[in-house]
Amino acid sequence: MSFAFNGEHSPGEMPDGMIWIPGRTFVMGSNDHYKEEAPAHPVAVDGFWIDEIPVTNRKFMEFVDATGHVTVAEKVPDAKDYPGARPEMLRAGSLVFFQPKGVDGPDIRQWWTFKFGATWRRPLGGLSDLRGKLDHPVVHVAWSDAKAYADWAGLDLPSEAEWELAARGGLDDNEFAWGNELAPDGKLMANTWQGTFPTLSTKPKGHERTSAVRSFPPNAYGLYDMIGNVWEWTSDYWTTRHAEPAAKSCCIPQNPRGGAIDGSYDPRQPEIRIARRVLKGGSHLCAPNYCRRYRPAARHAEPEDTSTSHVGFRCIKRVSA
Repeated sequence: MSFAFNGEHSPGEMPDGMIWIPGRTFVMGSNDHYKEEAPAHPVAVDGFWIDEIPVTNRKFMEFVDATGHVTVAEKVPDAKDYPGARPEMLRAGSLVFFQPKGVDGPDIRQWWTFKFGATWRRPLGGLSDLRGKLDHPVVHVAWSDAKAYADWAGLDLPSEAEWELAARGGLDDNEFAWGNELAPDGKLMANTWQGTFPTLSTKPKGHERTSAVRSFPPNAYGLYDMIGNVWEWTSDYWTTRHAEPAAKSCCIPQNPRGGAIDGSYDPRQPEIRIARRVLKGGSHLCAPNYCRRYRPAARHAEPEDTSTSHVGFRCIKRVSA
C-alpha cells in the first residue's frame, strides 16, 4: 500500500538539527505482532519538523544549566503520592538495568534495580558520570522532564502517530524502519541487544548500553536512532490497543492524539493513579528472544513519574496554521 504525500517541501527555513516530515496518510500499527499494536489503521498527519537525533546529554546539560531544572530522579518522592510505600524506598533515584548471570522465571526485578542516586548525570548511580557519553541520548528522564525541555526549547513531544510516521521513513509495508530484515546482509541497523537477553551479551565490552547518536544508519528521512538505543517518550496517553479503523475514507483520523488519563493507570495499584504515556522505538535492551519492539509499530506503556537507564526522548515542531 502506498500513499501520496500532501506536501513534498518544507515550509520555510529548517530549524537547527531538525528534519521536515511531509504530511501524509499512512497505516499506523500492526496486526502481526503484539496485541497492543492492533488494529492497523489509516491515520492522516500534518507535516512537522522532528529532531534528527534524540536529545543528548550535551543538549540536556545546556537546558539544565540555563533553567536549573531538577529531574524527577533527583527529587525525593512525596509520601502522599505513594500510599503504602516503605519509608526507606522514598529516596531519589531511578531504575537501572544490570545484566544478571542467571535468571529464574520472568520477574524483571532480576535485572532491573531501583538505584538510589542514579540520575541523568550519574546513569549507573554511585560515582558513575558522563565522561565519553555527552553525545549519547540522555536517560533517567521522566515524562515531565522531557516536556520541560521541550517547552524550554519552544518545541513539543511528538504524538504517537507523528513519531511512528517519522520512524517508518516512508516504508509503510516494511517490518522495520529500514526494510523487512532485522540485519540485512548481517549488517546491524540499530543499537539493540546482541545475544540472549538478559544473561548473555555478545557486544564488545564497553558497548553494552547506549551508543553515541549517529552510530547506526539513518532511516530514509535522515533520522537517526528512531529504533533502538533508547525508548522515546511521546505525548499520548497509553491505550491497550488502537482504535478501530474508520468505516469510510472520509472519516480517517486527522492528527490523532491517543488515550485518556482516566484509563491510563495501573489497575493492579488503583490507589496510585499515575498516568501512563506511550513509549516508542525500543532500546538497546530489545532482543529477538525477549522484546521484539525494535519496529516502528511497536509501543510500550510507561508511568509518567518513572525514569530508567533506557528511556530518552526527541522533540518536534509543528507548523502553525
